[in-house]
Amino acid sequence: MKAFLLSLLLVPALVLAQAPVIEISGANFRPLPLAAPAPVVQEGADKKSAQSFDAAFTYDLTASGIFQVLDRAGFTADAKEGMTAGSINFSRWADVGAESLVKVSLAQDGGALRGELRLFSVATGKEELKVSKDAPAGEPRQLAHALADALYRHFTREPSPFLSRITYVRKAGANRDVYVADWDGMGAQALTKGGTHILPTLSPSGQVAFTSYRKNRPDIYVQTPGGEAKPLVTDGQMATGIAYSPDGKRIAYALAEGESAQIYVAAADGSGAKAITDTPYGLNTSPTWSPDGKRIAFVSNRGGSPQVYVMNADGSGVKRLTFQGNYNQTPDWSPRGDLIAFTARDERNAFDLFTVNVDTGKVTRLTQDQGNNEEPTFSPNGRLIMFSSNRNGAAHLWVMTSDGNNQVPLPMEKGNWLTPDWGTAPAAK
Repeated sequence: MKAFLLSLLLVPALVLAQAPVIEISGANFRPLPLAAPAPVVQEGADKKSAQSFDAAFTYDLTASGIFQVLDRAGFTADAKEGMTAGSINFSRWADVGAESLVKVSLAQDGGALRGELRLFSVATGKEELKVSKDAPAGEPRQLAHALADALYRHFTREPSPFLSRITYVRKAGANRDVYVADWDGMGAQALTKGGTHILPTLSPSGQVAFTSYRKNRPDIYVQTPGGEAKPLVTDGQMATGIAYSPDGKRIAYALAEGESAQIYVAAADGSGAKAITDTPYGLNTSPTWSPDGKRIAFVSNRGGSPQVYVMNADGSGVKRLTFQGNYNQTPDWSPRGDLIAFTARDERNAFDLFTVNVDTGKVTRLTQDQGNNEEPTFSPNGRLIMFSSNRNGAAHLWVMTSDGNNQVPLPMEKGNWLTPDWGTAPAAK
């Protein structure tokens, strides 16, 4: 399995102030050894908030795929060491293999929880980043995601996925309910309660669209968290697999009628729907948009077995993309534009995850010999893939880098969690 290269490059002084930049590309993977001691709790902040902050902050860094977060059990530095360079014994951090040291202090002022993050180069002892963020006192995880995002941006010069949202389905008995949550699955909010609701997707505006059987037939509904579900597509025998265009102005979905299913494109409110495939007795499903909104990848059995195809957004220029295997499904187009992740059934009848390069057709396997792994969805920056896996029993949500490395479960409670969809990056503030 291919890994990706992480190299530290010195940027000229007039550009980015000599900060090391993590360039993620290539074939040799070396994460940055990072020491992140527990946050310092200052005036007003309580231990419970600090623990919640610490869990979220550490998970963000660990799951990011670019840091090797060092085990605190091996730290030899004084636990009472300060937050400034002059108070830090950097040789102690070098002894445990750290190349960078990140320290955080937490303080509460009224209804606000404030976090201050300082990043140091262990080799030079210089402070490379100092940033402060605020969050409501009852939202320490929100503060953790914000500070982790600042650290990620410092090293990569691109947004992290830590401030984004996801949606997914929880299976409990005969019920399938839709949830929306923070990127790590925490802070979850149920949108439905009881019944069968499947295949949710997040719109760029934060609405969730999903297929629901609330009227004893599969129609597509849209719902704002905290609001009521409204019908969006009620045509045909079955409407499913909705996907929003990157600008949020259009939707694509599959509509079954008789013995066929076709891909339709419509305005985001469902108006002006038009079929862009036409294969009598054929099944066309699971549309996913290219990041520029000009193309759509989808699944079709027009060649005899379910395979991934690509076409222009008006239905022209259809091209088959996958040729290996006889059951390929659930494509998701990377926001970076180069890869499409998909689920495939292998020769052992197990489901695993793969990517296919849109330009070259090269297929790369991401998971193997770890139960069933399904429904991949890319992070907003295209660096991570979330998926559902039953490798430890019941289906759980996992995340990994886009080349299949650093596979870690989301820190959610036990349950059957299915069909995740990762929302777009939040607007810059």
